[in-house]
Amino acid sequence: MEKEVLANVEQRMKKAVERLRQELASVRTGKATTALLDPIRVEYYGSHVPISQVAGVSAPEPRLLVVQPWDKAMVAEIGKAIQKSDLGLNPISDGQVLRIPIPPLNEERRHDLVKVVKKMVEEGRVAIRNIRRDGNEELKKLEKDKKLSEDSEKKSQAEVQKLTDKHIAQMEELLSKKEAEIMEV
Repeated sequence: MEKEVLANVEQRMKKAVERLRQELASVRTGKATTALLDPIRVEYYGSHVPISQVAGVSAPEPRLLVVQPWDKAMVAEIGKAIQKSDLGLNPISDGQVLRIPIPPLNEERRHDLVKVVKKMVEEGRVAIRNIRRDGNEELKKLEKDKKLSEDSEKKSQAEVQKLTDKHIAQMEELLSKKEAEIMEV
């Protein structure tokens, strides 16, 4: 029983770290990365889909993204979606392909992005702590229902705390890497 609880807690914590990793990838730094366009959705035959499902996205240079729609009619639609996003990007269209120059970040924008990243990481920490709380409640319930001894419950709670510390440390590492990436000129 307790092993199942611990396995569930660890799996949920790993998912929280992975979700944070994906969120951080979509934060703009001074370099071009295809993950930058992941959160942007375009209208395609009545449904909103990610750009990567209607076009090929590549980063041929450190400060340039190229979006090549499979359907040429989508060029204007994708361009509008990118401009509407809060990324501050201005795509240049030649009717076939969109070229998106990635402007260097100014100091003020860098500090704003660091704040955004810190907020994301704090939300991730809160998610991890909520998972810890849920796991501990499950363990207490097992102990109350006499399916687990008091000693086993304490050991398992200590194990849950170790998992919590480990995953929060991973989030801190992601934060420091992303912060350094953003502040790099």
